[in-house]
Amino acid sequence: MSKERLEAFTDGVLAILITIMVLELRVPQGADLGALRPLLPVFLTYVLSFTFLGIYWTNHHHMLHAAGHINGKILWANLHLLFWLSLTPFVTGWMGENHFAALPTAVYGVVLLLSALSYRVLLGAILAELGPDSLLARAVGRGRKEHISELLYVAAIPLAFVSPWISDALYVAVALMWIVPDRRIEARLAG
Repeated sequence: MSKERLEAFTDGVLAILITIMVLELRVPQGADLGALRPLLPVFLTYVLSFTFLGIYWTNHHHMLHAAGHINGKILWANLHLLFWLSLTPFVTGWMGENHFAALPTAVYGVVLLLSALSYRVLLGAILAELGPDSLLARAVGRGRKEHISELLYVAAIPLAFVSPWISDALYVAVALMWIVPDRRIEARLAG
């Protein structure tokens, strides 16, 4: 089965999610810099979520580039990933509007964790189709970055009730780990 429709559909969904998030940014009621201050938590959460969606988009692109073809299992695994990513605008707005309160910050982490786990499911479905000796399998190896990301999310969720700022710092740390597209795949594709 060709992968082009899957790529196009995923690109469209991610574009819509980003559009929904940016439409949630409200225009300030004043014309001075002070009018922007109440919007800062919403804007910072938007930047973080935009970054995460961008990371998924770039890594998804690289992963599918390495995959020659797809099957029904991969289609459903991709929908599973898109389901969790589709909750990003909701948790982004909730956390930002409530100025990083504990519960919204924890739920934000749950969505990040479940998105990461569903990405791993998608990767596993693709690797099962391609085989253990595929270019993609050699590129991703044991998935150390994935494990570290998931552990940081697992830690951040309960820590939100201790200090939401610690959780937010962990979310930013994960984003910084992934901000550059997955070089493992890029290097194998270039070689």
